[in-house]
Amino acid sequence: MKLIRFGNPGEEKPGLIDAGGTARDLSAVVPDIAGATLSDEGLAALRAVDPASLPEVPADARLGACVGGTGKFICIGLNYSDHAAEAGMQVPEEPIIFHKATSAICGPNDPIIIPRGSEKTDWEVELAVIIGRRAKYVSEADALDCVAGYAVTNDVSERAYQIERSGQWTKGKSCDNFGQIGPWLVTRDEVADPQDLPMWLTVNGETMQKGSTRTMVFGVAHLVSYLSQFMTLHPGDVISTGTPPGVGMGMKPPRYLRRGDVVELGIDGLGTQRQEVIDDPEGGPT
Repeated sequence: MKLIRFGNPGEEKPGLIDAGGTARDLSAVVPDIAGATLSDEGLAALRAVDPASLPEVPADARLGACVGGTGKFICIGLNYSDHAAEAGMQVPEEPIIFHKATSAICGPNDPIIIPRGSEKTDWEVELAVIIGRRAKYVSEADALDCVAGYAVTNDVSERAYQIERSGQWTKGKSCDNFGQIGPWLVTRDEVADPQDLPMWLTVNGETMQKGSTRTMVFGVAHLVSYLSQFMTLHPGDVISTGTPPGVGMGMKPPRYLRRGDVVELGIDGLGTQRQEVIDDPEGGPT
């Protein structure tokens, strides 16, 4: 299944995409694409619903993030060896973990907002893993059973905040609209191999990133198992699994986003995103 959330920010309703590509309203069936809905039992109940019995979603409806109720937005750093090389960093021996604030989460086509004073806002196409059931001390062999599905995410980053200022990476990753997720949550049964998904990103029509989840240092099953040794994962938690090479920071000279740029990105089978880059309307003086 392809699950969506649609409507104004903070008022999103659940939906699905039927076999013909039409968006259907699930709000009379479940309250949200969150919590128990993401369990195997919850997803099985949705599969039993006849999409033709559901009202159509208005064609002009905004898409929100494809999962609600996210308690943790966990990111994995330097998880592609070629991206680590372009960043001038060593491939890690264990996954590098940092968090992105859940307030950064937004819809797949919502704008990228350049925060006040930013000169180094960057792009990162990534595979997002959405947890479907509680996972604690889970083995790698059982890890994928804890996954509800997968989505595209743009791990937007402000490199000066992330790297050049003291402290950890979180503040360079957590600005408003730095976490587009969607358009769809594609359930795990429709993704034959999460380690064989081509991915891409363009800026103003120019290809910047072109890679595949095949080159991950740590695969999805390992990441879910690894994280569950340190924290309990809950339904709706999101793991953003790292980015292939081609980010602005790695170019010579570096290239960063400016107002008016258009970013498009996608992962095969998981859909595409499109974002216009704007200045923060609440930014005030820089």
